[in-house]
Amino acid sequence: MTNPDTWFEDGDFPRRIYDFQAKTAKEIVWRGKKLVNLSSNNYLGLADQQALVQAFLREEGSRYAFGSTSSRLLCGTLPVYERLESWLAEHFQKEASLVFNSGWHANTGIISSLAEKSDIIFADRLVHASMIDGIKLSGAKFYRFHHRDMENLSKLLRQHRSSCRRAFVLTESIFSMDGDAADLAALVRLKDEYDAFLIVDEAHAFGLFGPNGLGLAEQYRLMAQTDLLIGTFSKAIGSLGGFAVCSATVRRWLVNRARPLIFSTSLPPIAIAWTLYVLENLIPSLAVRNELLSQASWLREHLLKKHLSVSGVSQIVPVIPGSVPQTLQLSERLYETGFCTLPIRPPTVPPNQSRIRLSLTTAITRRDLERLLEVMDAMFP
Repeated sequence: MTNPDTWFEDGDFPRRIYDFQAKTAKEIVWRGKKLVNLSSNNYLGLADQQALVQAFLREEGSRYAFGSTSSRLLCGTLPVYERLESWLAEHFQKEASLVFNSGWHANTGIISSLAEKSDIIFADRLVHASMIDGIKLSGAKFYRFHHRDMENLSKLLRQHRSSCRRAFVLTESIFSMDGDAADLAALVRLKDEYDAFLIVDEAHAFGLFGPNGLGLAEQYRLMAQTDLLIGTFSKAIGSLGGFAVCSATVRRWLVNRARPLIFSTSLPPIAIAWTLYVLENLIPSLAVRNELLSQASWLREHLLKKHLSVSGVSQIVPVIPGSVPQTLQLSERLYETGFCTLPIRPPTVPPNQSRIRLSLTTAITRRDLERLLEVMDAMFP
């Protein structure tokens, strides 16, 4: 049994790492073929705009190292980290913020350090895997309420809240695989009613939603009522890293308890500086961000006219054939006609919910979407 070849059954390896040759904000080169990239989280096209990168390097880049060499708690921090955290706290109107190496580190570290065995967690059934891992590491009792079902959450809180010392409610704001939105107002009401601590992951909303691009909580004026907001710089912001905005007390707790923060070498100073540069200078206007969401709405409307199973209210537009073979066939057909749309299968999504996740960015044009619909017309007349 020590030979790994004997550990797995046939069919245990449905995934692979794709050997892309090149990538821009709009296109990707795969198997020597140039494709429109509809699988990226580079929503605002900031990750690989060379003019922006070169401007940053000229203005700021020479001041910062490419390696931090240490944990934040040793010698792995500099004033630029504190400037970024001050920017976040000020704009989110919170007492404090804390930067992590990734959204995954943020979710696993925050949840596993705040919740303990004497506590209880209620999480939307479709929260990200990093949240689920944080829950499991915490040792707390937990329940997963039906997706976006406030009645089900209310019932679970009513039945179980009193049995534990502290309660936590977890959700994404924009769900990464369905593109739909949490009912944040209802979640705030329930967390107040049952004295719970509300944690919202804004990974796919930060940079896009709200007057200043801070996320769905900003859009609905609920930042103050949300106990802790988590976000990432690796999607719309075009950088890397994650963050939390919270009270000063919670930040102190995380600095002392969040293992991914304590035991990881911190992000390179130049990456922190790039993130701050983007946030201070480069977030597109509300009109540009709204145009992206309008494009997604237009596409969703036309896909629904073809009687396809489509969900969402955001820049993420899932087309859900359901079965794995149908999804793989659709992905391959789109590849043949010039689109990179990689299949999403269980366990990333529930059984019979395999899908093509169309992820729109500001680089995608209406003509690109019209061509996509022409292919869909031929497949689903």
